[in-house]
Amino acid sequence: MLKSSTCVAAALTALIATSAAAEGELNLYSSRHYDTDERLYSDFEEATGITINRIEGKADELIARMEAEGANSPADILLTVDTSRLARAKNAGILQSIDSDVLEERIPANLQDSDNEWFGFSQRGRILFFDKENVTNPPATYADLAKPEYKGLVCIRSSSNTYNQTLLASIITHEGTETAKAWAEGVVANMAREPQGGDTDQLRGIVSGECDIAVSNTYYFARAIRKDVKGVSADIDSIGWVFPNQDGTGAHMNLSGAGVAANAPNKENAILFLEYLAGDQAQQYFSAGNDEYPAAQGVAFADSVQALGAFKADEVNLSEVAKNIPEAQKIFNEVGWK
Repeated sequence: MLKSSTCVAAALTALIATSAAAEGELNLYSSRHYDTDERLYSDFEEATGITINRIEGKADELIARMEAEGANSPADILLTVDTSRLARAKNAGILQSIDSDVLEERIPANLQDSDNEWFGFSQRGRILFFDKENVTNPPATYADLAKPEYKGLVCIRSSSNTYNQTLLASIITHEGTETAKAWAEGVVANMAREPQGGDTDQLRGIVSGECDIAVSNTYYFARAIRKDVKGVSADIDSIGWVFPNQDGTGAHMNLSGAGVAANAPNKENAILFLEYLAGDQAQQYFSAGNDEYPAAQGVAFADSVQALGAFKADEVNLSEVAKNIPEAQKIFNEVGWK
């Protein structure tokens, strides 16, 4: 169960000690687009003396670039969001397996690739939100979302969205293809509008009255608690939320994660950076800076994240879920989920 901890983030003493002789650079390919991540990079540089060179872009573009660069790629690390993209990178052959006692100890087994080609460093719950006034009996499970009683009430993103792909892949993993397809058909039938926009737009749909129920990642809502988000924060008290499947598998979690590039010219520095991301200081900053759940246990949550309350998270092995992502996209196409 995910709960906040009173643990205070540890300093980088251990990292500095193990990297006293570190030097040179680290070439980071990142699709994380959060300004708050600057602190992650500057702290690492200050602690180790290693200079981070960043190439930023959309995940698919970075993966294609690394494929095209091949053995000559300067990339040391691919940092991206969602299990589907991490799996795509692995399947493209642009990551390599690494050995790290630190990562094995800090990152739960279900949040890392079975071949140690990628590791999750922060989590986001994909949960249900609802209009408190209009919905007196909100869905309690993902399966409930497809019930006829919610016809015309649901706002959710498109089938091309990686968060939805991984959610459906997790349903396939737990319950099989037939159940997953029936669920997807039911959700399509219950949509209040054609899929459009990002997760924040689904929350705005509740405020605007376009829908009474929305699916979104937790950090979009937590962000609207922490600071002003147009179209959400001013009416945030009218929105309730449900962590689904609390009597079963638990709420689906997706990841932000990273792996060492297959042809990393600075492999040792790359592993050191991943170990740094698994440390208490960086883990707490994922929460404080971007309203995410730390991957490592016993790390304090930001107030905005803690406000969502404790819940049971799905502990399914995301490496297994990743294998079902192609089948999930096939189902989406078959049921007409745009």
